[in-house]
Amino acid sequence: MNKIYPDAHAALADIVHDGISIASGGFGLCGIPEALIEALHETGKRGFTIISNNCGVDDFGLGPLLYSRQISKMISSYVGGNKEFERQYLAGELTLEFTPQGTLAEKLRAGGAGIPAFFTRTGYGTLIAEGKETRQFDGEWYVMERSLTADVALIKGAKADKAGNLMFNKTARNFNPLCAKAGRVCVAEVEEIVEVGELSPDEIHLPGIYVQRLVLNASPEKRIEVRTVRS
Repeated sequence: MNKIYPDAHAALADIVHDGISIASGGFGLCGIPEALIEALHETGKRGFTIISNNCGVDDFGLGPLLYSRQISKMISSYVGGNKEFERQYLAGELTLEFTPQGTLAEKLRAGGAGIPAFFTRTGYGTLIAEGKETRQFDGEWYVMERSLTADVALIKGAKADKAGNLMFNKTARNFNPLCAKAGRVCVAEVEEIVEVGELSPDEIHLPGIYVQRLVLNASPEKRIEVRTVRS
């Protein structure tokens, strides 16, 4: 099975439709699938539910999809850094399911593992717990959280082999493996593709069974990765 697609547009052409849910990897602008996000923007499809730690910045990452009104709901843990995200939410133009960061990660992990729900102490007694089942264990109160899955997962890796086995670059791993496992179809954008067998088992952070499509982006922008040295 050939998992390699010629470009991001080709990889998304038959799986992106109005109203789908999308799990997008990254943390801030670190480890985001920027070519796939741009191609998603250019599809013109609308009504997306986006599951992502945040929504990029105003002009990069997921941010431009807010300006084009392609996102109807965000499930995320961080609003800061994107003024349009904040504006739309406060104006009632965007639905937001605000989720503590660790809870968001566990919701994706549980979804990928086939676990429908779990209990956590995080959020008990706050707005986060409103309308949710609570239960006491060993004298402590817990909130029940439902897991998350998505129609499509868009992730970013440093290197992949042709079978889809992925290696991530340090902290760019962040939410990417969790999103991959929670997505019914996972599209991975990578900086390098090698032959099967060139990655040692210890280098593989995500097995290829979780990745259905690969896109090469050999020269990503990496806005946040700026090295500052003395002149």
